[in-house]
Amino acid sequence: MQSGMHLVGYHLPLDAHEMVGNNAELARVLGLTIESRHGEYGLLHVGEIISGAMLAADFAQTATVIMGVALGLKAAGILPDDASQKVDPLFLELSAISRQSDFSGAVERAAPSVVNIFTRKSAAAHSSDAIGVNWDGDPETHMKALGSGVIVSEHGDILTNYHVVDGISNLSVALADGRTFEAKLRGKDVETDLALLQVKAEGLTAAVLGDASKLKVGQTVLAIGNPFDVGQTVTAGIISALGRHGFGLNSYEDFIQTDAAINQGNSGGALINLQGELIGINSAIFSPDRTEAFVGIGFAIPSSIINNVLPALLAGRNIERGYLGLVPRQLSQELAQDLSLGVSSGVLIKRVLPNSPAAHADLRSFDVILEVSGTPVRRANQLLQIIARLKPGTPVEVKILRSGRVLTKRILPTKRPRGSLEKEALVPPPTIEGVDMSGS
Repeated sequence: MQSGMHLVGYHLPLDAHEMVGNNAELARVLGLTIESRHGEYGLLHVGEIISGAMLAADFAQTATVIMGVALGLKAAGILPDDASQKVDPLFLELSAISRQSDFSGAVERAAPSVVNIFTRKSAAAHSSDAIGVNWDGDPETHMKALGSGVIVSEHGDILTNYHVVDGISNLSVALADGRTFEAKLRGKDVETDLALLQVKAEGLTAAVLGDASKLKVGQTVLAIGNPFDVGQTVTAGIISALGRHGFGLNSYEDFIQTDAAINQGNSGGALINLQGELIGINSAIFSPDRTEAFVGIGFAIPSSIINNVLPALLAGRNIERGYLGLVPRQLSQELAQDLSLGVSSGVLIKRVLPNSPAAHADLRSFDVILEVSGTPVRRANQLLQIIARLKPGTPVEVKILRSGRVLTKRILPTKRPRGSLEKEALVPPPTIEGVDMSGS
C-alpha cells in the first residue's frame, strides 16, 4: 500500500471475478472496496492506492503472487496478524484446483527425498513384500530392488516399510540423484510396519511431513516410488477413502486408500499432497485374484501414525504404547439396534481382558465407549490409536454408555505387553496381495 503497488488479474475471466477473483480477494483481506471494472474481462480497479503494474501469466501464478504479497504485507506489519483468517476458503480451494493440472512443483519438492532400496546379496528366504517384489536372474550377481523409502532427515535417516527390509542384512540405497550408499537398519516398529534406515551421505533433501488430519476424500495425491525397478516413477490419483482397517497387515491400521497407481517396488515410497508434503507411506495393494496387479486400490500408512512413531525411532528409543486391555468392536447402526443401545456412535467393548486396567476400572463387555480424555470416539481403529498414545501411569477419563446411563470411568493405563493386541478382526478381511489375510 505504501509502495503504491498495482495488482492486475489478467488472462482468465475467473481472475477478475468480482466475488472469487484474486484482486477481489486481496481487496477483502486489505479491507478495501472495489471502485470500478475495466475491459473485456472486467478487470477490477481497487481503491486509489494503485499506481504501478504487475501482470500474472495465468491463474496459478496470479494466486501465488497475490498470496505472496499478502504474506509479505503481513510480515512487514502492514497487514494485521489475523488477516489470514479472513481469506475466503473458496479462494484457497480454487487456487488449489488451478494447480492440479500441473504437478511438477509438488514433484520437484518431494522427489529428491524418495529413494530406491535394494540388496546385492541373495535373499532367497525373503518373501515378497506386501506390494510384491519378485526375484529374477542370479541374486548373487545382480542388484535386486526391494522397495522404496523416504528421507526424513538431512542426517541420512530413511523411512520405509518394515516388511521391505525384514530379514535382509545387506542393504543399499540409491538416491534420486544417482548416488548409492550402504544402509543399516537403525530402528523398527513391527506393529505399524515402519522401519528406519540410515546412510552416511551429505546434501540430502528431507521430506516435509503433512497433516493427515486435514486430508479429505477426493483430494488429489501423488505416489512416488520405484515400481518394477524401472526407476523413480510418479503416479497421480485421489484419496478414495480414509481410516481403512481390518486387513491384518499390522496392529494399528488406519490406512489412506488411493487410486494412484502403486505396483511392485512402490512399497515404502511416498504418498504426497499437491504441496509436496509427505502424507503417507505406500504399503499395500488390493489384489482380489492375487495376481499382484494394481486394480485401483492402494493403501498408505498416514503421516499421523508416522508422527507417533518417528521421534522414537530417530532417538533410538523403544516405542511405548498405552494399554487398557479391551477388545473393541465397531458399532454399526444395525448392531446398536440389535443390542437396544440407544446410540449409533461410539465403540462397543466386545471383551475386557482379565486383570487389565479396563477390568480394574470396572469396564464391561457391551459398554459403549463414547469419549477418551474428552476426545469423541467413533471408530474401533481410532480407539486403538488413542489407546496407543496414552502415557502409561497417567490416569485418563473414559466416558461410557451402560444400560442407558452415561458413566465416567477413571483408568490408569499401563505399558502394553509385548505381543498383546487390543484388537480383533471385525469382518472377514479382503485379500491383500502378498499377505496371508486368513488370520486376525
